[in-house]
Amino acid sequence: MAARRYAAVVGWGKYVPQRVMTNDELATMVDTSDEWIRQRTGILERRIADLKEFTSTMAIRAARAALRVAALDPDRLDLIIVCTVTGDYPFPATASLVQDALGASHAGAFDLAAGCSGFIYGLSLASQMIAAGAYDNILVIGAETLSRIIDWSDRQTCVLFGDGAGAFVLQASDQPGGVISFTLGSDGSGADLLIMPGGGSRHPFNETTLANGMTKIRMNGREVFRFATRIMGRAAKEVIDRAGLDIDHVELFVPHQANLRIISTAAKFLGLPMDRVYVNLDRYGNTSAASVPIAVCEAVEEGRIKPGDHIVLVAFGAGLSWAAALIQWAVPPERRWPWWRRLLQWLRYRYARVKSFRQRVVRKLGSLWNRLLGRNGNMGNGAVRGQSGGGDTGWQT
Repeated sequence: MAARRYAAVVGWGKYVPQRVMTNDELATMVDTSDEWIRQRTGILERRIADLKEFTSTMAIRAARAALRVAALDPDRLDLIIVCTVTGDYPFPATASLVQDALGASHAGAFDLAAGCSGFIYGLSLASQMIAAGAYDNILVIGAETLSRIIDWSDRQTCVLFGDGAGAFVLQASDQPGGVISFTLGSDGSGADLLIMPGGGSRHPFNETTLANGMTKIRMNGREVFRFATRIMGRAAKEVIDRAGLDIDHVELFVPHQANLRIISTAAKFLGLPMDRVYVNLDRYGNTSAASVPIAVCEAVEEGRIKPGDHIVLVAFGAGLSWAAALIQWAVPPERRWPWWRRLLQWLRYRYARVKSFRQRVVRKLGSLWNRLLGRNGNMGNGAVRGQSGGGDTGWQT
C-alpha cells in the first residue's frame, strides 16, 4: 500500500511596497478622518505600489523569499499558482511572468481569481494535487495591486485597500501535517455586492465604462459586512471539525484582514480570545488575496507560529466566496543556505532574465525571417497567408 502524502508548508515569504499611506493623508484626498477610519475598520495605514511595481513584480519578490526559506531551486518547482484579481494583464496569466522571472523552467503556471478568498482556494488546490501524487513542489502566491482599481473619491472603499504579496512553497512529505482540511464556498447571488463591473466581456473597456467608473471597485459595504460576520466563524469551525479537532487544539487563528469588527465577531463565535488571533490589519489594510499569506509570514517572524502548531486560515471575498483551511505547521526551523548558494541563486535569477530576453529576440528574428521568405515567394503557397483554394482566412504566422 502506497504511503500517504502530505502537503507541508516548507517556505514562506512576503513583500509589501515601501510607500505608506496613512489615514491622515487619505483625509486630504477624500471626506474622511483618521478617527472615522479607525473606528469603522481598525486600519491605520496601508502600503501603495509605486509606478514601477506591479502584481508580478511583488509576486516575484515574495516567491524568491519563500524559495529561500525552503532552500529550493526554482527548477524543482512543478507548478506556480498566482491568486489575484489584479493581474498585470487580462491575459497572459501573471503566473507565467513569475515562472519566467524565477527561471522555473519545469513548472506549469496559471492564475486563480477568487477575490480575497483566492489564496486559500489556491492552497487547497495545491495540497490536493500533492496528496494525489501529481506534483511534489508547488508555489502558491497571493498578490494584489488594488490601488490601481480603487476609486479614490469613494471613501467607502478607498480607505480599505492596500497592495502586497505573500507566498507559500508546498512540498510533498510522508510526515503527517501540512494542509489537513479545507472548505470552499460561493454564493453567486451576491456577485454584485463586491464587483468591478467594467473590463470583462459583459462591459468591455470603452469610453462609457471608463466615464461611469466601471473599472473601479464597487462595494455594498453593509451587505458584505453582514455576509462576512456570518460566514467567517462558520467556515473556520467547519475545517476544525473536518480535521477531528476542537477549538482548544488551535494555537492561532489567521483571518482575512478586512475589518477588525469582522475579525472580532468571528473570534467570539469560535470562543477564541484575541491573543490567539493574528491581526496586522492596522498596518496594511485589506490586501485581498495577499492578506492571509502576509499575515502568516509576520506571525512566523514574531514567533507566534511554531512547528507542530495548528493554525486556521479563513477568508471571504468577491463572488461572494469564502474559504478556510487548517494547517499543522510541521516544518523544521528555517533552513539557511550558505553564502555560495545564495550567490548561485542570485546568478540564476539574472540568467533567467537574460535567457528570457534572448528567447524573445530569437522569436522576433525568426518571425522576421519567415516574413522575408514569404515576401520572396518561398512560402507563398498559403502557409503565410493561410490561403485555402480561392479564399483567405487572414491567418498569419
